[in-house]
Amino acid sequence: MSINRFTLQLDEIKAAYAAEPNPTLEVRLERIGRIEKMIAANEEKICKVLTADFGTRHSIESRLLEFQMVYQACKHVHKHLKEWMKPQLVSTPGFLGSSHAWTQMQSMGVVGIMSPWNYPVQLALVPAIAAFAAGNRVWLKSSERSSRTSGFLATLIQEYFHPSEFCVTVGGTEVAESFAALPFDHLFFTGSSDIGKKVMRAAADHLTSITLELGGKSPAIVDPSAKLKDAAASIIYGKLVNGGQTCIAPDYAIVHASDCDVFIQGLQSAAQEQLSNPEEFTGAIDDHQLTRWHQLVQDASDRGAQIIPLIPPADNTELAFIPVALLNVSEDALVMQEEVFGPILPIVAINDVDSTIRYINERQNPLALYWFGKDKVVMQRILNETRSGGVTINDTLLHAAIEDLPFGGIGTSGMGAYHGKAGFEAFSHRKSILEVRGFLGLSFLRGTKLARPPYRTGVERLLRWLK
Repeated sequence: MSINRFTLQLDEIKAAYAAEPNPTLEVRLERIGRIEKMIAANEEKICKVLTADFGTRHSIESRLLEFQMVYQACKHVHKHLKEWMKPQLVSTPGFLGSSHAWTQMQSMGVVGIMSPWNYPVQLALVPAIAAFAAGNRVWLKSSERSSRTSGFLATLIQEYFHPSEFCVTVGGTEVAESFAALPFDHLFFTGSSDIGKKVMRAAADHLTSITLELGGKSPAIVDPSAKLKDAAASIIYGKLVNGGQTCIAPDYAIVHASDCDVFIQGLQSAAQEQLSNPEEFTGAIDDHQLTRWHQLVQDASDRGAQIIPLIPPADNTELAFIPVALLNVSEDALVMQEEVFGPILPIVAINDVDSTIRYINERQNPLALYWFGKDKVVMQRILNETRSGGVTINDTLLHAAIEDLPFGGIGTSGMGAYHGKAGFEAFSHRKSILEVRGFLGLSFLRGTKLARPPYRTGVERLLRWLK
């Protein structure tokens, strides 16, 4: 599709928005309700196309990590949207007398959403739900790497929505570049930091406001006060769910050197228990991803890392890639330089909290951070002295499942946040409004009258009173 066709299509959606710039609560909830009905009526079919894209993906994983997040978002918006939409009164200074000030949330217009391939349903629809809650129209560009799911989702959306409400485009790199270059009223992107920079540059040409949900190397810190078995089981789940292809997966673990052996044994036990059925382990999205995992492990090995399979050879014959832990990894290894995004867990041995904090802060801000332990003093130091998008303590991933917690990154892991009210606010403009009234109904004291030239003693008295 050419850029001219894109422009014409955006003009059509903007015209539809202009005809209904402030949809009612009922209209917004009805649109969100259609998303919920669309998923509920097609769960089985969507699971099949997800499995076709990933090669292996258990339906429970799709229902838990894709559909449930959509249902949860819909439920939360239905419960709270009426309150979110209410104007918020703010106080006014005394010199404005009886004047009345408030803020009210206003829709932005047409929102562009660029969704990734790793959770191609959730990460397309949850932002769309927030955009509809804020009163916007939506145009989605879904990932070509999850081509079957993206194509089927586009078909469903066309069935349930008019293109001027919710439009979908599929296609490769050229389509994505043309899409990002459009003059949207807001652009929402989920994906890698490198692509996020390109999206941001394209949006800058139109001064389009932008939300970036990126990734980064999210650490899992295992304090000596932690129960190693429980920490290992939680980290294995966070690392291996969806085949490790999760933006907030633990990217590497920081463990006290004296605990490494026991921790690795815990990782192996947890991996063998959780992946006792190979059909429950999600595969790589494509051959390129699978090749990259092998390259990361080989590069680490070439630089002296110890490769530790997390599943015994007898139990892993059906897996295209064996999940591994890495010990003694060189800092210049690719696996320590890039977001892993796969079932590979480097282990970094650090023996004190000062060094742990310094190690994390010397690197780019992660999207998530995980801390395991019972020592509240150390926990507070980690929370206060490191920067990350979000934190889960004594487990992984779960902070992203709380609708009342904003989800987003900081620095290189993202810009802006969504989920719950934060999503409604991300796709809204908070308009400031002042209604000027006279003091005690006296019009001669109203607003700027006392400050207007010619400047006489009354203005001097006003300045003294304002101090």
